[in-house]
Amino acid sequence: MNKKKLGYKELPAGDLLEAGTALDFETGSWRSDRPIHDEEKCINCLICWAYCPDSAIKVEDGKVKEIDLRYCKGCGICAQVCPPKIKAITMVEENKAEK
Repeated sequence: MNKKKLGYKELPAGDLLEAGTALDFETGSWRSDRPIHDEEKCINCLICWAYCPDSAIKVEDGKVKEIDLRYCKGCGICAQVCPPKIKAITMVEENKAEK
């Protein structure tokens, strides 16, 4: 049985949700800034993955594979925690990002 995924606008104000339901809500449309991951600079320390509050950073075989923009809200934490000498993640305005 396929359960319809509700958008954030369809949730009642002040709604409380059970733990583990984040995958039911694609929240990427909230974003005003988008993280851009530079695979060539990335040392795969996975600090961004550990700090991402939305579990939007996908890791495969110990390496950052992608940032899932369906769930990324653009908070910029990943870019802030990326080691300063590396800066493999930068934030750009959503309306200026390549689609």
